[in-house]
Amino acid sequence: MLAGSICLAFGPWLVRLADVAPVASAFWRVAIAVVPLLLLAGVRGAPTRGLSWPVAGGVVLAALCFAADLAVWHLGIARTTLANAALLSNAASFLLPLFGYIASRTLPGRYATLALVCAGAGTALLLGRSADVSARHLAGDLLCLAAAVLYTGYLIFAERARRTLAPFTMLALSTIVASFALLPVALLTEGPFWPTDWTPLVLLALGSQVVGQGLLIYAVAHLKPLVVGLTLLVQPAIAGTIGAYRFGEVPGIAEIAGAALVVVALLLVRLPEPAASPSRRSSPDGA
Repeated sequence: MLAGSICLAFGPWLVRLADVAPVASAFWRVAIAVVPLLLLAGVRGAPTRGLSWPVAGGVVLAALCFAADLAVWHLGIARTTLANAALLSNAASFLLPLFGYIASRTLPGRYATLALVCAGAGTALLLGRSADVSARHLAGDLLCLAAAVLYTGYLIFAERARRTLAPFTMLALSTIVASFALLPVALLTEGPFWPTDWTPLVLLALGSQVVGQGLLIYAVAHLKPLVVGLTLLVQPAIAGTIGAYRFGEVPGIAEIAGAALVVVALLLVRLPEPAASPSRRSSPDGA
């Protein structure tokens, strides 16, 4: 879990280093990862076991959400700080339980309610500070939040497909579909498509999509939700350190306070509620 979180934490920096447009880097991230993930899925189980038409439809919907998530998130990374990009994209951690409460028409428990309050206050502080810096920073934060919403959609559809498919099979198939969905968008988006330096993109694909996501899929099934939440906080910590060191993105008091509130929300939402509250299952995070 820790190794997977560390791999994912370097993703935003690699997106910045890539000499292609943000959406193009999203395409290459999944395209390069297809073959390694297919090999991994083949080792872990039959690639098409249990793949019926309804399940295939769920995979396609999950993959489309994931493709849109990557495209929007990569655009946000180019416009805001690395710390905000990593932190706000993890909003899926409390958006997914919120969807569960809405779908089941039940009220959130004490921890979930407090998590939503902290998340709202922290996000407001981060957005307010970004608005003070520039409209570009604010747009980047909003894009990262939109990416979290799209990633929540991916988790919802993926969870349904994973009831039948093995986790690595689901990841491999959704990556294939996402690459096809991103290709025309990347070609039509302004900016370079073909890289002159493949190193950042190969590291992004193997580090984030194959190793990072693969390790998280394996680890989440063996760990308690609170442990998962604590370990995932490595991502914004590392991304923020890289941003401060490489790009001079040193956070101020408002950013620190906002980030702290979001961190508290990410932890609270994973605490078990009293027995009367509906149970929740944790899902892997990070783009």
